[in-house]
Amino acid sequence: MSISGDPHLFVSGNLALNFIGTAQERRTTYIERLTTEADLSEWAVAAGVLDTAPDCAGALDRAKLLREAAWRIMQAALHGEHPAADDAALVNRHANDRMPDLFLCPDGTVTRTGTIDSVLAAIARSALELLGGPDRERLKECGRSECSRLYLDTSRGGSRRWCDMTVCGNRAKIKAYRARNTEATV
Repeated sequence: MSISGDPHLFVSGNLALNFIGTAQERRTTYIERLTTEADLSEWAVAAGVLDTAPDCAGALDRAKLLREAAWRIMQAALHGEHPAADDAALVNRHANDRMPDLFLCPDGTVTRTGTIDSVLAAIARSALELLGGPDRERLKECGRSECSRLYLDTSRGGSRRWCDMTVCGNRAKIKAYRARNTEATV
């Protein structure tokens, strides 16, 4: 279950960033949201990458390796650094795998099919498209010190501070309110 009560939280504005967010509070309590292959399979459907849950047998460790490499690459981008060569190679390898297949049905709907490898390809490609595109400048990390979620700041003035107002924004405001009230009573 996630902080918000939903097992999957999609607030980052980008597929790769949402996948990176399946590991939370990386610098403090570390919360892992992908503990089983079923979690990974459910995430792929909840994220809208595939319409039906893929078989994830043996894929959880590979998915986590991709997630952590993407996390380090995004951190490097945030700090104006170059990505580590092994992280770049891992993400590049996944990005060049076969993507999910899309089909337009006679009724006008679209179906998405594929394997867990195609899901990982979509995630890796999303990371590379973010880093190589105009949204790179919108990449931010949540301003709540305990949170490590990355997101795209699409606010008008580029002033978004938290990954999610209902979770981290509220927690930060409550913490500040308590600090002000504690100082006032001391």
